[in-house]
Amino acid sequence: MSAHRATLPEVAAHAGVSLASASRALNGTGASPAMVARVRAAAEELGYTPDGTGRSLRLRRTFQIAFAVADIGNPVYVEMMTAIQHQVAERGYRLVVAESGDTPQETGALVRSFAAGLVDGIVISPLRIDDALRATLREATVPVVVVGRHLADDGLDSVQTDSAAGIVQAVEHVVGLGRRRVGFLNGPLDTTPGASRQRGFDAAVARADLPTADTELADDFTVAAGLAAAHRLFDRHTGDRALDAVVAANDLLAIGVLGAARARAIAVPGDLAVTGMDDTDIGRVYHPTLTSVSLGAAERGRAAARLILDRLDGGGDRAPRAVSVPPALQVRESTAGEVTR
Repeated sequence: MSAHRATLPEVAAHAGVSLASASRALNGTGASPAMVARVRAAAEELGYTPDGTGRSLRLRRTFQIAFAVADIGNPVYVEMMTAIQHQVAERGYRLVVAESGDTPQETGALVRSFAAGLVDGIVISPLRIDDALRATLREATVPVVVVGRHLADDGLDSVQTDSAAGIVQAVEHVVGLGRRRVGFLNGPLDTTPGASRQRGFDAAVARADLPTADTELADDFTVAAGLAAAHRLFDRHTGDRALDAVVAANDLLAIGVLGAARARAIAVPGDLAVTGMDDTDIGRVYHPTLTSVSLGAAERGRAAARLILDRLDGGGDRAPRAVSVPPALQVRESTAGEVTR
């Protein structure tokens, strides 16, 4: 004989609450925190497992939310994912994570697949957006929140940070340290982050009137791409023309810069100040620890989760919301020293 499987009425009786109260507590809808804790404790004690299939069919929901990003290995997306997961789990949803691909076509195909009954909502941070992808996002049959670009004109909720202003903060920081020969290591310019961060660098160096301000483009926003691009940048600036600062468009590129500097016996921060962007865990523990511009990854994740949950909880007809998270420079060892040249 099969073992007895606990039922919801048994959980309700064990917790001393009504069946309706137990259902609300386990579904995360309209129950107080004390009630939720009481019912979940009873469910755990009895070994109760909710019938997710029945619930989904009854309410015509999957209770799944998708999070799609270009690179699930990038630590900034991992931090964002963790924040979203915590938010949606409290409301009874599972988070499904997928790579969206590098091109708008790949991203659009993924959105259409998810929207065809696989999930109830999508949080997406596309690397590249074209008119076709904008149309796909706008016409999706489930709520969509875009992280990285404001798309209110397309009727979409969005969460953005001003990464151009963040690059300005980084440039002003190294210039304030007396650095005058500044390189910028960016990713591809046809991406949303690459384009905005280049605008920030160009604006900052124009105001600072630097004798040297050179940009090198990496093939991707990765450590390996950053290492290769940093060597190309250093090859152009040797001897008396050597750079005394490199501002990188993200922390992974900055770690590539640190690796290239180490290979060439360039002292950081004595000879070269290095900054990143995203303020990731790896930058905080790397040696030297990395000065970086925080773009509030966790805060952006929480904001995106709140927006998608609001849509799912009856906010489908409200005007699109655009949430902005300000950048903030975090100074660490990679820029803390004096120029030694």
